[in-house]
Amino acid sequence: MMQKTFLLRGAGFVAAVVLAAGAHAADITGAGATFPYPIYAKWADAYKKATGNGMNYQSIGSGGGIKQIRAKTVHFGASDKPLSAADLAKDGMMQFPAIMGGVVPVYNVKGVTAGQITLSGAVLADIYLGKIKKWNDPAIATLSPGAKLPDKAISVVHRSDGSGTTFLFTNYLSKASPAWKSGVGEGTAVKWPTGVGGKGNEGVANYVGRITGSIGYVEYAYAKQNKLAHARMLNHDGGAVEPDQDSFKAAAAGADWAGTPGMAVILTDQPGKASWPITGASFILMHVKQDNAAAAKEVLKFFEWSFKNGDPMAAALDYVAMPAPVVKLIAGKWRDIKDAAGKSIY
Repeated sequence: MMQKTFLLRGAGFVAAVVLAAGAHAADITGAGATFPYPIYAKWADAYKKATGNGMNYQSIGSGGGIKQIRAKTVHFGASDKPLSAADLAKDGMMQFPAIMGGVVPVYNVKGVTAGQITLSGAVLADIYLGKIKKWNDPAIATLSPGAKLPDKAISVVHRSDGSGTTFLFTNYLSKASPAWKSGVGEGTAVKWPTGVGGKGNEGVANYVGRITGSIGYVEYAYAKQNKLAHARMLNHDGGAVEPDQDSFKAAAAGADWAGTPGMAVILTDQPGKASWPITGASFILMHVKQDNAAAAKEVLKFFEWSFKNGDPMAAALDYVAMPAPVVKLIAGKWRDIKDAAGKSIY
């Protein structure tokens, strides 16, 4: 029951509970993206039981995680927007993908259940641009035959904090809609044309759950845990797809991890009839030169254990685990992390 409480409550509550549960000086600390928080919480709980070692993670958004790792106030940062190779070099950091999943549009429309509404990227962009204002708009109705769409205003919900989830969402909209690309663009934070902001995936899920007629976007685990109705999406190849582990895997199938500088792969709008169009990876950020080599080694031990033992937990939450060849590639990158004397810690 405690694990369920961790996943359903807001980030501040989570951090307080984790700390109250008995954090000690040997525990490793991380901060950042809310997108992977449910799986990191599961992994941390299982890792604590298996090894006795703790991992305390602050679910504060990718922007906050990048700031904290740059300031060296945590042992690792987490971001759903990968840093460029140039930014990594400038900050003396490396990154690696830890988990993959999907961002899904969620709605609260009376009498309309999950999957009854289908959206295209262009229609979703027009909703967030404020051009499509009502649920029974012909653009939505045409894509959603059989759905009893009301003559009700759409209440748009977006993130208020710097967010990798927002980066994935706006990166996709920029690919799907020229009007979005030229008018708003992509980023961890953008100037939203309309709507109300919620902090974290938790905040957006809470708003959508409370506001009748609302639409938002969250990582899929949050949609499931909060019992929110999700939309189907038309993907790059015109297929109407449901968000699930299979469609996330399909989007990730062609990822070129080895050939992309900094492993900074963006998985939105991937080809393939079965691909979920708003798929992404979440990345871990660490300094290459470590002042606290012992703590850095513990971080790598945690993720090594998670890669070896955490796949069933990831699948249960509809995340996609990193494939074995990618894990091997990541382990090779870990050898770049060195102590003050220049010796590899892995």
